[in-house]
Amino acid sequence: MKDASNTGDTDQRPGSRVDIFDTTLRDGTQSEHIAYSLADKLEIAHALDNLAVDYIEGGWPGSNPKDMGFFDAAKTEKWTNARIAAFGSTRHAKNAPEADPNLQALVASQAPVLIIFGKSWDFHVTDALRVSLQDNLDMIASSVKYLSAHCSEMLYDAEHFFDGYKHNPEYAIKTLHAAASAGAKCLILCDTNGGTLSPEVGAIVSTVVKEFPGVRIGIHPHNDSGVAVANALAAIEAGASHVQGTMNGFGERCGNVDLLPVIANLQLKMNRPCLKGRESLAKLTEISRHVYEVGNVQPRDNQPYVGRSAFAHKGGVHVSAVARSAATYEHVEPEVVGNVRRVLISELSGRSNLVATMGHKFNLKDNPDSLKKVLNKVMELENQGYVFEAAEASFELLVRKTLNGHTPFFDLHGFRVMTDVNDKKESVTEATVKIEVNGTTEHTVAEGNGPVNALDGALRKALDGFYPELKDVTLVDYKVRVIDSKLATGAKVLVTIVSSDHKSRWTTVGVSENVIDASWHALVDGVEYKLYQSREVTK
Repeated sequence: MKDASNTGDTDQRPGSRVDIFDTTLRDGTQSEHIAYSLADKLEIAHALDNLAVDYIEGGWPGSNPKDMGFFDAAKTEKWTNARIAAFGSTRHAKNAPEADPNLQALVASQAPVLIIFGKSWDFHVTDALRVSLQDNLDMIASSVKYLSAHCSEMLYDAEHFFDGYKHNPEYAIKTLHAAASAGAKCLILCDTNGGTLSPEVGAIVSTVVKEFPGVRIGIHPHNDSGVAVANALAAIEAGASHVQGTMNGFGERCGNVDLLPVIANLQLKMNRPCLKGRESLAKLTEISRHVYEVGNVQPRDNQPYVGRSAFAHKGGVHVSAVARSAATYEHVEPEVVGNVRRVLISELSGRSNLVATMGHKFNLKDNPDSLKKVLNKVMELENQGYVFEAAEASFELLVRKTLNGHTPFFDLHGFRVMTDVNDKKESVTEATVKIEVNGTTEHTVAEGNGPVNALDGALRKALDGFYPELKDVTLVDYKVRVIDSKLATGAKVLVTIVSSDHKSRWTTVGVSENVIDASWHALVDGVEYKLYQSREVTK
């Protein structure tokens, strides 16, 4: 296992470097909807290494075979920027360090960085561990001392530190002294329950920094009060130089601190360098979406800095101002964090929105008649239930059709969807599609786990021989929304489909009283948009 040493420094003045410790692969997996395979964990670890985080916490080797497998695999992998860390707890009260299974698993991991947590809150010591306060101090000191001899860097997580400090500050500080005197190179203060507010975090961290001159102090906040990012920044402002969190804020309950806005704020707002500076900043959006995709989790559009909506503008007044100067409604340039500016289209849109989104492609700026024609079409369709503000692909096709710039890639002769229930009470759906491409008729059939899946399969089968680039396209999200619930089963529905070719994503929509018909329109838009894009790239 290559040791890419990057231990940071103990200089905690403004302008000094902050270490980024990522625990997506350990704390992040405690999210309710996250379950990574070993291959997933290695893939994310390499993405984090490419981002240049300082530490990657691979897991708890003493807790499950998968995490031990990660460390076995990591030994033969090349790590360019990050140091691999293994996580565990202090020894059991009845065990000597050399006989404790948890500590032995940490040693067996051969990770260059080891990190353990111990109890800082006297309430936890007496009620959870059920040992004396002195025994807990001995457990911390002996565990840290033993592990320090088996790694190149020993870190210590002070669990529930802020709650413990508020209840018994003298004892909480004693637990830190026990770890520091035994060889811990960094003391990380954990807001494990996520209930501490930023002013308290800043004041307590400042006290700890003064108590431990020359020792790195870290922060590990959870987001149960919705202020994890603010707490991390308050701790750093107070003297911490090490922050632990996860990509996209994954974690138990309400999650850990989201490292992405922390990293961006440190470099862009606080003059605190981290990672590889601007080079890493430009990768933030990419890694955010990559981690979402590997975890099969839908990205959060309103996520600061990296979300699809982070630099999206809808109101015509806003768009007009942004066209003149982006700083009027953007606090940073989206490209700095690898994101892009988006202008949303809706019935509220002004001409400036249309020019900003499609003007460069269809010369709308110098053609007021075309501009008016498109705007009228948008309002007409939105009156029918269409929503284009987050469906740029369907909107581009709308513009092409409105301005007579659209030539269909195939003609539909018909489709049929049937669902049967077999003798095992399992539903089986079959779709038949008949299309014509350049005078050639294709009649295909496919089965799926539902009507849309079957339709998608039949359409792909019919088109694959003509348009091989469609083999790279997958459907990553499908949503149905009832437009007017008062009409009950007779209401129109809006179907939204998100497609991906593993390089980009695009969204299409369809509206109909029939959910399968609406789905078909969204599916076709997704296919045609991909075909237009692939032809523009190869021009």
